[in-house]
Amino acid sequence: MADIRFDNRVAIVTGAGRGLGRLYALELAKRGAKVVVNDPGSARDGSGGDSAPAEEVVKEITAAGGRAVASFDSVSTVQGGENIVRTAVEAFGTVDILINNAGILADRSILKMAEREWDLIQEVNLRGAFCVTKPAFAIMREKQFGRIVFTTSGTGLYGNFGQTNYAAAKMGLIGFMNSLKLEGAKYGILCNTIAPLAGSRLTEDVLPPDLFKKLRGEDVAPLVMYLSSEECSDSGMIFNCAAGWFSRTAVVCAPGVKIGDGSALITPEQVRDNWGKITSVENAEILNSLPECFKFVM
Repeated sequence: MADIRFDNRVAIVTGAGRGLGRLYALELAKRGAKVVVNDPGSARDGSGGDSAPAEEVVKEITAAGGRAVASFDSVSTVQGGENIVRTAVEAFGTVDILINNAGILADRSILKMAEREWDLIQEVNLRGAFCVTKPAFAIMREKQFGRIVFTTSGTGLYGNFGQTNYAAAKMGLIGFMNSLKLEGAKYGILCNTIAPLAGSRLTEDVLPPDLFKKLRGEDVAPLVMYLSSEECSDSGMIFNCAAGWFSRTAVVCAPGVKIGDGSALITPEQVRDNWGKITSVENAEILNSLPECFKFVM
């Protein structure tokens, strides 16, 4: 079969100055895409700024014969998101692919967490995806084609001590994707989400050193390339990826139990007495939209 290519496609990668984002940008360019390398060059906690990371990635791409431009806008504001998309349009004429990769950390247990530490994580990790996706989606809808990749986390899906702010933002992206996939379906816009585990500056002091070395970012990039390609036809899915392991995670709904006859009020005791059936996930199903859950209610 032919190689996956992105000739004549324009991609935006946020947080592309370092880590996974850098790998995505390099691979997209290697396979023919024109790339907007977005990164304000901030620290892991969102502070500061430096144009060098994005500029260096652009230099790598152009030195290899590819085409790329740098963008230093923050994803956390509507103006920043519009500027990022405008950079793509002014440089290359359109947007076909958006990889929402930008993210920061501000770990703290809930009782020690300051309000600003909560807000900052939502601004970059969750609001940032909205700010860039909205103007990109408008262009994709007009041209009847688009590929959008969101980045969640195992922390969002399963939880992790000291990361309530990060977990809330990352799980929020799943809700964002679940609705956006419905809005984009008739326009050829596919949305998927990855939950990568890789050695990066976000995980360098979280993972054990030996595990950190094994979790190569290069093992995550192939999944992102496929999800960004014309060959991908799936939308609304969540994928785990780490060290060459790929799997799907899904929100499911179990059939549960119908209590009462619909006339008499249900009592807490009835809930207690049916708790085993309520909590069972036997015969659970993946639902693709809210109306599908009504079949369990009726």
